[in-house]
Amino acid sequence: MKAQRTLALLKTTFRNASTFDRHRPNWRSLAVSWALVQVLLLGSPALGQREPKEMSYSAFLEKVENGEVQKVDLDPARQTARVTLVNQGQDDAPYEVRLFEENPDLIQQLRNNEVEIASNPTPDNSFAIGILGQLLLILILVGGLMSIVRRSSQSGNNALNFGKSRARFHMEAKTGVTFDDVAGIEEAKEELQEVVTFLKQPERFTAIGAKIPRGVLLVGAPGTGKTLLAKAISGEAGVPFFSISGSEFVEMFVGVGASRVRDLFRKAKENAPCLVFIDEIDAVGRQRGTGIGGGNDEREQTLNQLLTEMDGFEGNNGIIIIAATNRPDVLDTALLRPGRFDRQVTVNLPTYNGRLGILQVHAHNKKLSPEVSLEKIARRTPGLSGADLANLLNEAAILTARRRKEAIGELEIEDAIDRVTIGLKLTPLLDSKKKRILAYHEIGHALLMTLLKNSDPLNKVTIVPRSGGIGGFAQSLLNEDMVDSGLYSRAWLLDLIRVALGGRAAEIVVFGDAEVTVSARQDLKTVAMLAREMVTLYGMSDLGPMALESPNNEVFLGRDLMPSSEHSEEMATQIDRQVREIAQRCYEETCQILRENRPLMDRLVDLLIEKEEIDGDEFRRIVAQHATLPEPQMATTASASEAAVR
Repeated sequence: MKAQRTLALLKTTFRNASTFDRHRPNWRSLAVSWALVQVLLLGSPALGQREPKEMSYSAFLEKVENGEVQKVDLDPARQTARVTLVNQGQDDAPYEVRLFEENPDLIQQLRNNEVEIASNPTPDNSFAIGILGQLLLILILVGGLMSIVRRSSQSGNNALNFGKSRARFHMEAKTGVTFDDVAGIEEAKEELQEVVTFLKQPERFTAIGAKIPRGVLLVGAPGTGKTLLAKAISGEAGVPFFSISGSEFVEMFVGVGASRVRDLFRKAKENAPCLVFIDEIDAVGRQRGTGIGGGNDEREQTLNQLLTEMDGFEGNNGIIIIAATNRPDVLDTALLRPGRFDRQVTVNLPTYNGRLGILQVHAHNKKLSPEVSLEKIARRTPGLSGADLANLLNEAAILTARRRKEAIGELEIEDAIDRVTIGLKLTPLLDSKKKRILAYHEIGHALLMTLLKNSDPLNKVTIVPRSGGIGGFAQSLLNEDMVDSGLYSRAWLLDLIRVALGGRAAEIVVFGDAEVTVSARQDLKTVAMLAREMVTLYGMSDLGPMALESPNNEVFLGRDLMPSSEHSEEMATQIDRQVREIAQRCYEETCQILRENRPLMDRLVDLLIEKEEIDGDEFRRIVAQHATLPEPQMATTASASEAAVR
């Protein structure tokens, strides 16, 4: 049985070894098989023989003397003897006796007792086992060598293709996005529609001497739809379309980026007219000469090759480059000049009409309740990008499914807006001193929003905590016309500072200096920033109409590691003094307003603790009935708030 298992194992081993060219070798299985074969062969007797029985040497001599031994087969190689007894059957296995190395008297004793003596040396399998082991080792080595050669050939092919462009190529529109699917950025669509029309019907422009633009740079904040516009161009153009990211040009090996640029434009010229879209071009198009160790690095060589391909001696007739970035300030000036990027299309945050169009696009596959108004949602979400609005409706749909409702309602829309703009709603606080301090803090903000003439009206105030460490908030309705135009008045900025200080002032007025909390840390940062900008950028202080600092004075890639001061130390002292005076004056006025309306503030706090959230309309009604401000100013504030809400 052991011999049969050995033969079967040998057959399996050689069968596995013959499949090296078709399958990847299993080194662990081969090694285990090799070890088992050697163990079995070394420990097994000659094949085809019966397993003998053990007999001691003394018992063997006793049986020889008693005449019970019929035949003895000596095996000098193994120093054993196979003993056949007189009364033993033919089918019985012989006995095996271990002999001593030197026993000359044994042969004579066997002859004296007329025992038949034979010599049958066991075949020596060591030579065959050695050859088999060597063959197995050679098979393993050959298999490993073949695997290495195969991998080397694959890496060789990769090395040959390492400098090739990784641009995705589309002969026809495959994105499934057209200009009809893009809303809220009509001006950018019109600019890009001209590019698509030029590719489809160039004779309309060439007939009057117009030239095709070399490149179009899409500039805008994240989430405004730059990549979506590129997909729409791919869907509308009907010409070959290449798309690649700027980071795919940059590698750690010298010359790879420039090689990929050359290969990209070579393919584009072969398929002209065509479009090439480079997303996040600032990864490769940053200003040259801004590195600390010099400007001759791999990224700059890639940029130099890109500049040459876009507008060099050969030109690129029929190729339009469309690039997208949200950091145009870091791009090299040679990349932005006419002849390379002839147009810069700004993709701004959507206005009210734009937000309404975006909501209509993303709501076509959502089940909305009849009471949900997209117009109201568009008015509630100034400053949100297209990606934010798409996420808002998706979050509302998720909340609806979680609450097991059949259609998205107003409550889900409200919760989704808060979740996108502020954070996830958490478990409300218990009725405790911490909750009351938080309520006074938020009522301080909300009351200032309602009482001040030039501040934005209140939307709602709540003490339900949110993710991100937000214990509560007082939300205002932004004046969209002011935000879009950027025309902020001095009165509006001062009221904004007073509103930001309302929470800290309420804590001081009610609980005193000893009980003031750290919840106003972000408000104080806002106050410092606004007051400093009023002094140094807008000229709204006693220092006069002067811009004393440059905005966005950032360290950029080692160019300004030690930024120089733009004013003297004496002027810096005056700036700090003016900033402090603005903040201190607004803080004192805020405390005075809250002291005068302390009973109203206490009533609003009790109501907020009870309801945990107060709507802006209800808040304004209560304030209009109990505020101590003069009647004309209250009327103006109320009318302005109602107009903003409408």
